[in-house]
Amino acid sequence: MRSRSPWRYPARIVPVAFLGAILIGTLLMMLPAARAEPGNAPFVTALFTATSAVCVTGLAVVDTPTYWSGFGQVLLTVLSQIGGFGIMTLATLLSLLVSRQLGLRSRLMAQAESSGLLGGNVGGVLIRVAIVMFASETAISIVLTLRFWLHYDYPFGRAVWEAVFHAVQAFNNAGFALYPDSLVRFVGDWWICVPLSLGVLAGSIGFPVLFELAREWRKPGYWSTHTRLTVWGTLLLSLTGFLVFLTFEWTNPNTLGPLGTPAKVLAAFTQDVMTRSGGFNSINLGGMNTETIAVTNGMMFIGGGSASTAGGIKVTTFLLLAFVIWAELRGEPDVVIRKRRIAEETQRQAMTVALLGVALVASGTLALIGLTDHVPFDRALFEVTSAFATVGLSTGITPTLPQSAQVVLVILMYVGRVGTIAVGTAIALNTRRRLYRYPEERPLVG
Repeated sequence: MRSRSPWRYPARIVPVAFLGAILIGTLLMMLPAARAEPGNAPFVTALFTATSAVCVTGLAVVDTPTYWSGFGQVLLTVLSQIGGFGIMTLATLLSLLVSRQLGLRSRLMAQAESSGLLGGNVGGVLIRVAIVMFASETAISIVLTLRFWLHYDYPFGRAVWEAVFHAVQAFNNAGFALYPDSLVRFVGDWWICVPLSLGVLAGSIGFPVLFELAREWRKPGYWSTHTRLTVWGTLLLSLTGFLVFLTFEWTNPNTLGPLGTPAKVLAAFTQDVMTRSGGFNSINLGGMNTETIAVTNGMMFIGGGSASTAGGIKVTTFLLLAFVIWAELRGEPDVVIRKRRIAEETQRQAMTVALLGVALVASGTLALIGLTDHVPFDRALFEVTSAFATVGLSTGITPTLPQSAQVVLVILMYVGRVGTIAVGTAIALNTRRRLYRYPEERPLVG
């Protein structure tokens, strides 16, 4: 009997591909040439950094500009670009493959809903992804180069390099920075913070949405349900985060307090954008109020758009669950969004992804607390959520963690990056209908 190849299942390609990239990246980061000082980086340090780069997280256990050499920093850039490009293309192409694996009726519905997003030409999708990515990074690099060169008097070569490095990190939502304080020194600089924030937004919205917006931006009525959920959900969450930062941090002497009003507004906008996916920080995260940290955890957990470089359970998953709850509270038999009924399979998929995410964050937090004796619960939860959602924000405790705890974060970054894509695709591809149904039972709930 002919055995089936495991590569027939696309969801299996994603974890293996990223694991291979991480292992190769780890070996390269262990080369003596990658470290600024003599000798090579320890295995755990190289593994953590390579995983953080390939999974476009941005968490670091060492100071990036001083620990890694120029070669090491180039490796970080390349690994982040590979991770970002691979995530966006694999997630987008898997979405296309899912629509082709469905039954005829479901496939026709999926094509009606998403053919404008993905198209049927795989090569065309890859080309468009590459064009959008490199065009965005080039535009950001030009603005940053001019700012570094003309305003901060950087030598032209250094201005170009730092501009390109941070542009790649921004669009790919990686979050590594060539400054020990990330973007804190540029907290009031609109020409630095705004381009980087826009780059993070572009990378976190998702290519299917970008493609549709480019064609139908003047006709919101023609947008697919996915695009509507992503766009309006992103706007709602961004506004909420922005107001939360301004409200709770306005007078905080450790964050926004010492800044003028324009700088406070810019810092709140920048940190709001970076909170859900970007990984940069323009304020001292360790000095944030408890209320802000709690809201930030929620925003990181939600993340950005599907088929993007952002992590988390994704905006569409969060909003779908909100609509499910609303329909249940109203006693509606179906979940309906803008005259479109949401399939029960999709509802179960959203519930599965969200609950698995909660389980991973909870178990990771318990593991981190158990492996350390000095990390408070709120700081451990923040670090674990940042790792799982591949955001890269840190209150500063990551470098102080023991290696066993750092390995926990490595696992969370990897699972958080490939897990949602693999689980979501596997559920969709394994959906099947029985020709019979068992008798119904109603256990008590609540």
